[in-house]
Amino acid sequence: MPYQLAQLNLAVTKAPLDSPVMIDFVANRERINALAAAAPGFVWAYQPQAGDASALLQSTNTVLFHLSVWRDPGALSRFVYRGDHAEMIRRRKEWFTGLAQPHTLLWWVAKNHRPTVQEAKCKLDLLLKNGPTREAFTFKRIFSP
Repeated sequence: MPYQLAQLNLAVTKAPLDSPVMIDFVANRERINALAAAAPGFVWAYQPQAGDASALLQSTNTVLFHLSVWRDPGALSRFVYRGDHAEMIRRRKEWFTGLAQPHTLLWWVAKNHRPTVQEAKCKLDLLLKNGPTREAFTFKRIFSP
């Protein structure tokens, strides 16, 4: 069975999205998401519903997440760490607080599977409980499918 890579990225904002602190992030969010959708190896991205983020992480600030599927770790890594998205990564401390847990989670899914928020939450719980395993891992230690 062919596999694809699911990824969850979590972020807790330093301020509300409509605040001056967040203006550059918000101004670039749609453009960066469009670049992701056009990137080689991009498969799918979840469209969040109200309240989804609170199911993933409890916080007094706004929690943002991005759940997507990519062809493989290389395709995701090239998008994340090169080009316009890399500039956003370099600036992340302007907009987001540090997390005491991993902010990126990866796991393999069957081709054509679209993960749910609940599935992502279960995978996040596995990573936090067990550290990186074949079921849930990070860029620091990638497991094969």
